[in-house]
Parts: sequence; structure tokens; C-alpha cells
Amino acid sequence: MINSMIIGKYVPGRSLIHRLDPRTKLLMMFFYVFIVFLANNVWTYTLLTLFTLSLLLLSKIPFSFIVKGFKPILWVIVFTLLLHVLMTKEGNMLFQFGWIEIYDKGVQQGFFISLRFLLLISITTLLTLTTTPIEVTDGMEKLLAPFKRWNMPVHELALMMSISLRFIPTLMEETEKIIKAQAARGVDFSSGPFSERMKAMTSLLIPLFISAFKRAEELAIAMEVRGYRGGEGRTKWRQLTWSYLDTLFMLSLISLSILLWLLRS
Repeated sequence: MINSMIIGKYVPGRSLIHRLDPRTKLLMMFFYVFIVFLANNVWTYTLLTLFTLSLLLLSKIPFSFIVKGFKPILWVIVFTLLLHVLMTKEGNMLFQFGWIEIYDKGVQQGFFISLRFLLLISITTLLTLTTTPIEVTDGMEKLLAPFKRWNMPVHELALMMSISLRFIPTLMEETEKIIKAQAARGVDFSSGPFSERMKAMTSLLIPLFISAFKRAEELAIAMEVRGYRGGEGRTKWRQLTWSYLDTLFMLSLISLSILLWLLRS
């Protein structure tokens, strides 16, 4: 389950989404987070879903691969849905059994919020699936360049965010290995009293923290050996170029924002 998580992974390709400037993808993800909250009815959510599916199809990444990657967070989506269904007491009552009361507004709100969460995860995942770590770092550095005048360490900040993002799948794989190793030694993480399971988690967390610090140290040594001294005076082998394709995608996002504003309740 943990190994199937795709957030932070990169899938090589030559699709339209892969060829976009990383600044375009970062800007689109940033503004998407805001415009997704404009959707508040069936029409706006349908439009937003179609736009997101179009981007996923244009990336040419197998849909089954993307769906498989959502399995680790499926419980969060289901929990969000159930929470709204059971706690919202508005609209017409659909079902009642004892203290459980389900209203149509609760079902609608739970479905919309869960869909919104799923769409946000899809766009964030699409960024990492179609953009290399170097491109993410360069894109962030270019976008944050104006803050250099206030002595903000833009290059170091962009590099730190990129490395953190790429460490997610690495830590997930390490967690999977530790769980299997501890299970082979007789540690049970899934059954028994809650207190016993919490104690068993200690045998997972401590090796995971040690492994994370070890990998961080190895990365720091590797960067030092290669002569990394920060962003001052560094040159770029690959220069970022803004093309008509980037303009077209940004215009499509602006058009989507206008339509969502006009169609929202």
C-alpha cells in the first residue's frame, strides 16, 4: 500500500504536460488551489473535474497508475465523506436509524468536499509526475527571484522544497521495508490492544528516523563532494524558455476561473 504512493515520483515522457515550462506548472498548481474553492454546485464541479481529467489525459500517464497511487489516501477521502454525511443536519432527511440521521445536504456537501480534495491531490501529483527535481528547483528559483532584493535565500529555499518533495517516495519505500523486517521478527502492527499497537509503532518510527537522518547526511556529503556552495555564482546548463504552449495553458486556466465565477451559485 505504502509502496504504491506516487506523490513525489517522476515519470519520464514527451507529452504536452512534460514539455511545459516548470514555472507554468507551478503557477497553474498555485492558482488551481484557489480557484477550486470557487466551485460550489454541480456545474462548477463538473467543469473543474473535466479540466483536471483533460490535464491527466494530456500527460499520457496511464490512468491505472494514477488511480493505484490514490489508494494510500483513499481512507482520508472516505473519512471526509462520512464525516460530512453524518455531521451535517441540513436539507431533507434521507435516512434515519437510531442516532444516525442522513440528510441530502450532508451527502451533497460530503461528495463535493471529497471531490475537491481528490482534485487538489491530482494536480499536485501531476506536477511531480511530469517535472524532474531539477526543473522544480529551477522553476521555484525563477518565480521567487524578486525576493532576492530582500536577501531571501531563494536558491536554497527552492532546493530545500524540491528535495523535501522528492524524499516522500523514498521515505515511503523505507517505511515499507522496515514494516516487513519488523513483521518478520514477530512485531504485529495491525492487531491487539491500541496501547500494544502504539508500542509496536516505536519499532517502526525509531529506525525510520535513523534512516532519514542517514540519507540526509549522505546527500549533504554528496553535494559537498561535488562542490556545492549555494546558488551564488552558479550557472544553468538548461535555460527555461516560455513558449506559446505555456501561454495557451495559462489562458485556459484563466478562462476556467472566469467560467467558475460565472456559474457558481
